Amino acid sequence: MLAYARAKPPCVMPRRAHISSDIFNLMGNTRPVGMANASAAAVAGTSWCGHCGMSLAAPSGPGSSVRCAFCHRLTRVERHRGVTLADPSPPRAAVSAGLEIPAGYYPSVSGKKRALLVGVSYRGTAHELKGTVNDVKVMRRLLCGKFGFPGDCILELTENERDPTRVPTRANLLRAMRWLVEGSGSGDSLVFHFSGHGVQKLDLNDDEVDGYNEALCPADFEQSGKILDDEINEIIVRPLGRGVKLHAVVDTCHSGTILDLPYLCRLSRTGYWQWENHDRPSGARKRPNGGLAISISGCSDDQKSADASGFSSESSSSIGAMTDSFIKAVEAEPGTTYGRLLSAMRARIRDGQGSRRLPGRLGSFVRCMIPSSTLQEPQLCSSEMFDIYRKPFLL
Repeated sequence: MLAYARAKPPCVMPRRAHISSDIFNLMGNTRPVGMANASAAAVAGTSWCGHCGMSLAAPSGPGSSVRCAFCHRLTRVERHRGVTLADPSPPRAAVSAGLEIPAGYYPSVSGKKRALLVGVSYRGTAHELKGTVNDVKVMRRLLCGKFGFPGDCILELTENERDPTRVPTRANLLRAMRWLVEGSGSGDSLVFHFSGHGVQKLDLNDDEVDGYNEALCPADFEQSGKILDDEINEIIVRPLGRGVKLHAVVDTCHSGTILDLPYLCRLSRTGYWQWENHDRPSGARKRPNGGLAISISGCSDDQKSADASGFSSESSSSIGAMTDSFIKAVEAEPGTTYGRLLSAMRARIRDGQGSRRLPGRLGSFVRCMIPSSTLQEPQLCSSEMFDIYRKPFLL
């Protein structure tokens, strides 16, 4: 059996594991049955959790609160004319409301390059991660050393920061994402890097091809909520004007389509590739306003991501497997293309996830025979199609 977990005695957990086994044990390849149509279920007397979207047992009284069996949070449920109705999820505020960036709040940008690097440790909680701050450090080193990003145009949000505006809370992260794209113009190159937990939530508005939203977990997600892919797309994708380029490097579980971009690249181990159209069933268009958005994520929507330290003897400190493979692939081949970059990342992770089990030629043979569905596989998404083996990777 493959090792997805970091060596962390006495218990072994995946780095980008589900937040807790009881809340998110339905993630991965499991799909709850009978939840595709919320309105039909409501007529049948079923209500929905206002926090995680799972179905709730009908209340006994005419107006009472029901505790969700999965997230254990309470949802107010009312009966109207024989139909059980749950209060809707707390309304998601418009991304612009309350997110204005005061002067001097974040760095003033000079030049054509800027980056937002986020590492969430969830310090002091049961969900704590050890290597996310390291991810931010190595990404900063890569951007400054390899791609010429000015150090003062890189904004970092980690729990090591003393400035409370630089801690990766939900409010700070939304403001920082606005900072990343605000005022950008033709020729600008933007980078968004997130290292932390990622989850899936049921999609109840016909907005996802697979019926699930992907979401990032800020440091205070238990109090303030997660950040859905819909919000991420609205803040950092749709405002991109003509000539602006955004790269998102996302090292979390369930991150394949985290930016809600219309095209997902399917790449086989033999090098065959094609773009898969992920335009939404609802018809909603989530494309840039003339710019280009590209995401490179740690795994597909139904997979988990791991630590490099959990399987690689080269990693002396904890770091995300995806972040590690991304940096190593970029450094190994300057001027690489997107196709070669993605192939190199997958090969490094594939080799690493079995390296401590079966070394040598036997190990290489077994890893080549392992179905890709059982491995963490980095994904490439884009707002427009291109030849992945001809387009050079540039930040």
